Amino acid sequence: MGVSGSGKSLVGEAFARALNVTFVEGDAYHPAENVARMAAGIPLTDDDRAGWLRALAARIREAEDAGTGLVMTCSALKRSYRDVLRGDADEVRFIFLKGPRTLLAERLAGRSGHFMPASLLDSQFAALEEPTPDERAWECDIAESPEDIVAALMARAR
Repeated sequence: MGVSGSGKSLVGEAFARALNVTFVEGDAYHPAENVARMAAGIPLTDDDRAGWLRALAARIREAEDAGTGLVMTCSALKRSYRDVLRGDADEVRFIFLKGPRTLLAERLAGRSGHFMPASLLDSQFAALEEPTPDERAWECDIAESPEDIVAALMARAR
């Protein structure tokens, strides 16, 4: 979890590979209307995100029911979003990729081919509710290399 540009896809895919589990790109579950809104620089509302979050939660439940591991990317900016994703599954673990706005803006400025424009970074920070201790999220500093982040996550996962 984290704002756009935090490295969710890069770290998530590498972490899933290291764990030998399925990787799910949460952005792929956005309906076309959400993608179009974001591409136009329009921040999503809670209502816009509701169906997307339910679809991701259903995918998490599928993996749980099958007894398989899963690494999924999702901004999960608010506690209420994480609650939807978590449902009643205590084993869902959030990894918060955290970093300063300046670094994130720099990354977004250098990124091409993604629907999420850098202009929405401020709206993401405005919506962000960092995980509280009771959520037991693992926090990672995005200034670290993706390889170092994954190595630290693997050490914690054991």
